[in-house]
Amino acid sequence: MDLTVIWAFIIAFAVFAYVVMDGFDLGIGILFPTFSAGRERDRAMNSIAPVWDGNETWLVLGGGGLFAAFPLAYAVILPATYPLIIAMLLGLVFRGVAFEYRWRDPAHQRFWDIAFTGGSFVAAFAQGMTLGALLQGIEVVDRAYAGSWWDWLTPYTLLTGLGTVAGYALLGSTWLIWKLDGAEQDHARKLAIWAGGATIVLMGAVSLYNIALNEEYASHWLTAPQIYWVAPVPIVTAVVSLSLLHGILNARNSKPFWLAIALFFLGMSGLGVTIWPYVVPPGLTIWDAAAPERSQIFMLVGVAVTMPLIIAYTVWAYWVFRGKVADEGYH
Repeated sequence: MDLTVIWAFIIAFAVFAYVVMDGFDLGIGILFPTFSAGRERDRAMNSIAPVWDGNETWLVLGGGGLFAAFPLAYAVILPATYPLIIAMLLGLVFRGVAFEYRWRDPAHQRFWDIAFTGGSFVAAFAQGMTLGALLQGIEVVDRAYAGSWWDWLTPYTLLTGLGTVAGYALLGSTWLIWKLDGAEQDHARKLAIWAGGATIVLMGAVSLYNIALNEEYASHWLTAPQIYWVAPVPIVTAVVSLSLLHGILNARNSKPFWLAIALFFLGMSGLGVTIWPYVVPPGLTIWDAAAPERSQIFMLVGVAVTMPLIIAYTVWAYWVFRGKVADEGYH
């Protein structure tokens, strides 16, 4: 068994779990200005109150796992994206502080609502641009970042940033379809239609841009025999996209949310096909950037103990707070 490949999948799983779980939190923040002040905003926040801070556990696991298992990749990616990482962390801080103080400082609730929306949007946009900066390639010389402070800022990264914002808005709106009822649920459904359409269009645009971005990326999708293995991904994505739009219009509970997660899974699978086996395109593969084998084994023992615990308490938390949100909630 190749430990490096195992660690690549562990980190990919952690990133996917973070994107899905914190994604709908951030999505609700992005959509927050569209909710009416008072009951509608309160119910939207109550729907994520029991789980939002636990969702960020996966960000720590993904970032810490990258540092531990692929230290060279960590040492290259961070200097290449420092402004984006700083913006993301500040956005998450503002989102978290606003979430807590909105209830405890009602005299300034409008300010905290703005901070909640702004922090959510900045964090989501920065995460999408960071992904784009990685995919478009990072200049590495002598195992160190050799680019400039602004290499991350391109039309491509702006596109991936917008795609991430739209995707998180989709997750947030479908979560609210599941958790709310009445007029609030109808409002969430209207938002989900717009967010779903934008997400599908931007996913398609990023996918086509990827093929034009790099000849090796194009070869992963357009040359034989690889094309026979990867062709099901866009086909299934199209089917899931149509099912998602149909589910948003007709389903009243969890179906649209699970279909949105499936769409994200297919999108991340497509990115995996595009970038494999690089962790830092175009020059560092996962094996180039991996930690020594003994370190990987030592850390794998720890992950084998902690990851099941994280999954268990996450499942338990969501099970306890299943069902619709009542007017009473987090205060």
